Amino acid sequence: MKSRHRSREIALQILYQHDLISHSSGQPLPLGTQITEGLKYHFDYFDIPQDLRQFIAELVVGTLTQVTTLDLLLEKYASNWKVARMSSVDRSLLRMSLYEMLKCEDSPRTVVIDEAIELAKQFGTLETPAFINGILDHVKETTLEILPSAVE
Repeated sequence: MKSRHRSREIALQILYQHDLISHSSGQPLPLGTQITEGLKYHFDYFDIPQDLRQFIAELVVGTLTQVTTLDLLLEKYASNWKVARMSSVDRSLLRMSLYEMLKCEDSPRTVVIDEAIELAKQFGTLETPAFINGILDHVKETTLEILPSAVE
């Protein structure tokens, strides 16, 4: 399995966990040191290989710190869908993929979309791949605003 794919898979699982906790408890998503401490614990507990950690951290930290802006963009491109109505898997995957499309210059948009579809098949419902593809393809065809830097 390619390391970037595995990194995205792990990042999605972490984001999904944060999303579930946030929605079930009503607590906000973690910020700052909460994120980095949580990642360190996750990496050590699950013995995540060193070569995957940087990209995972970039996706998780970037997505969580930009979640408000990402949600606004998703609602713009997900016609007739509110982010709050999406499943946790769909919402987490779309946020992460949109972040990567906007901020990871070495990730071509078509690759991000292909990877998101594969993750949707693995973690979502039967409808998830088409839903994810439709929204991200719409985003790909549009000039997007640049997100502020997630990690300074």
